[in-house]
Amino acid sequence: MPAKPTDPTQQIRKAAGALPEATESTSCTQASFKVGKKAFLYTGPQGERFKAMFKLDTSMAEARKLAEVEPDRFETGSTGWVTARFSADKPMPKRLWEKWLKESYALAAGKTPAKKKTSKKINKKVAKKKTTKKAARR
Repeated sequence: MPAKPTDPTQQIRKAAGALPEATESTSCTQASFKVGKKAFLYTGPQGERFKAMFKLDTSMAEARKLAEVEPDRFETGSTGWVTARFSADKPMPKRLWEKWLKESYALAAGKTPAKKKTSKKINKKVAKKKTTKKAARR
């Protein structure tokens, strides 16, 4: 069985850095990741634990529920930022940070999943109306 990494943020930072046009810098003592001028992730050590901060929209309800159940591990802010605290022994679940990283990046890049879905629905409705109008003219 492979040894657990001593820094559980390493995978998160690697994934964030691999995103298109993502840049890494430092904010205070944390690694920060931006796309353009907008931050989408802050991560690093915090005392004897680690933390990762994500900007969320559609997953905010899920984050609030986690914060209610595990307030020492999850915290939600009024501006959409969510802080997850974890350790090498109890890291943040990969499925969760992957989902939140993708959403946070999309928000910063101006590619929110909610907007894409809305646009597709609108485009389908417009296309359907055009097809219906053409059929009525014939």
